[in-house]
Parts: sequence; structure tokens; C-alpha cells
Amino acid sequence: MTEAVTHVSHGQSLVLAAGRPCPRQDSNLRTRLRRAALYPLSYGGSGPRQGTRIGGCGCAGRATVAGVVGRVPRVLVVDDEAVIRQLLVINFELEGFDVHQAADGLAALDKAREVDPDVVTLDVMMPGLDGWATAQRLRADPATWRARIVFISARTRPADVERGLSFGAAAYLTKPFDPEEVVATVRRLAGTDEGPADPAADTDR
Repeated sequence: MTEAVTHVSHGQSLVLAAGRPCPRQDSNLRTRLRRAALYPLSYGGSGPRQGTRIGGCGCAGRATVAGVVGRVPRVLVVDDEAVIRQLLVINFELEGFDVHQAADGLAALDKAREVDPDVVTLDVMMPGLDGWATAQRLRADPATWRARIVFISARTRPADVERGLSFGAAAYLTKPFDPEEVVATVRRLAGTDEGPADPAADTDR
């Protein structure tokens, strides 16, 4: 199966390689939350007021990604900005994912070995270990190489996109981003049956 690679910039998608989309099953509630309450956060706006809980509504019978792929996929959100992490975590939780998070690259490597995520959303510019090096280590580690990597970065130059994809990323999204685009990308990657190519296989060629 050909793995889809997507570049999304300012709400517009460019499919770089063909793939199989995963059907969307968003409820009206989740759509309203994303657009009205959460979307401004992706532009650096203010977060929810202290004490306000947006996620975890516990609505009975809402459709989730688990109904599409037959289990609950795990997503690891990696970003040094707490507001961006909160935005992504809430959106993924509304979708029904099992969500984990890390604030930097080194913490992401430890968390990835611990939870074995299906998809990792990864910022590029982080203190300590940046996103490029984190992606390289994720792909080189036998315990984590199967995770799909989605870069979400303010670095928007074509050279940056190419560099991200060269590290084995399945998608490269740019900030500011539309949370619905991010969720759609992760849904598709989590619902694809075939994993990424084994990096160790290249050594035999």
C-alpha cells in the first residue's frame, strides 16, 4: 500500500503521495468546539479561561475514530508550547484517541518507548533536542520506528518541508494550522493498515 504524505499550509492541503483517506465522523458538537473555541489557539491566541473544561464532555453515543479502525489509536503530542499542546490534546481527545504528550524531544523519546504511539505530532523548534533529531531517533529505534510522524511547525519554507519528509515523516503541517486538518491527517494515518517502511531494510540494499 502506498503511504500518503501530505503538506498542509494555512488550511490548504497538498497531497504529495496517494493514500487511502479515513472517513470523517465528526459530531456537530466537536465541530463547534474546534471552530469556535479552539481554532484561535493555533494562531497564538489566548487559551481557555482558568477553570473552564472544554474536552471530556462524555457525550453518549458520539462517533470516534475507534469506530473506524476498530481500536483506540495512541497519539503522542510533542510541542514545547503548552497552549499548542493543549489545543491538540483536546481535539484528539474529542476524537476518541488515547492521547499522551511531551514538552521536548528527549521527553518524547522516553514517552514513545513507554506508550508505543501510532502517530507522533512533532514540533521542529524545541529546546534541547529539536524535531529533526527527535524524528531521526524515533525512526532509528526498533521500539518506535513504526510510529507515523507528523511535523507541525512554523517553519514553512519548501526546504523545511522536504527536510521533514526526508526524516521519514508521513506529513508536514505548518502553523498556523486548522485543528480539523490536523485531526483529519492523524485519523488517516492511524487508520492505515500498512506501517511505514522499515528503515533497517535500506541497509541491505
